[in-house]
Amino acid sequence: MSLKLNQKAPDFTTKACDGEKIEEFTLSKELGKENIVLAFFPLAFSPVCTTEMCSFRDSLAQFNSLKARVYGISVDSPFTLNAFIKANNLKFQLLTDFNKEISRAYGVLHEDLMGLKGVAKRSVFVLDKNGVVRYHWVSDDPRQLPDFEAIRATLQGLS
Repeated sequence: MSLKLNQKAPDFTTKACDGEKIEEFTLSKELGKENIVLAFFPLAFSPVCTTEMCSFRDSLAQFNSLKARVYGISVDSPFTLNAFIKANNLKFQLLTDFNKEISRAYGVLHEDLMGLKGVAKRSVFVLDKNGVVRYHWVSDDPRQLPDFEAIRATLQGLS
């Protein structure tokens, strides 16, 4: 079961990728600065996931103006994520959930998606500066994109 509104999001530590480097990332260390958008996606380089991450890229200025940082999360390796960032000129970090611990903690792990075991469900969580869930959307259909306008409206309400 995924997280509920107004619930504190689980903390996690993982590897963050920026297209070049791989560095340590801990959610709790990022709190207090800006609101956070965690966008879980099934697999890098798949068509819908590429469309989703490029949509975030193309509207990143809007998210920045709403004082929010966007992070994509998938079960791909950090090396795959760095290649995906470069191939799509993404301007935000992607976080690896290679061990599937984050997706499980957030309740968004497909146990079986088309025969693939343990892939993140396409989902979005907006966390306020304190790490409290203010918006969540989870889809069992990997072809469905999130409602970007609803994400932006939630962030506007937090400003």
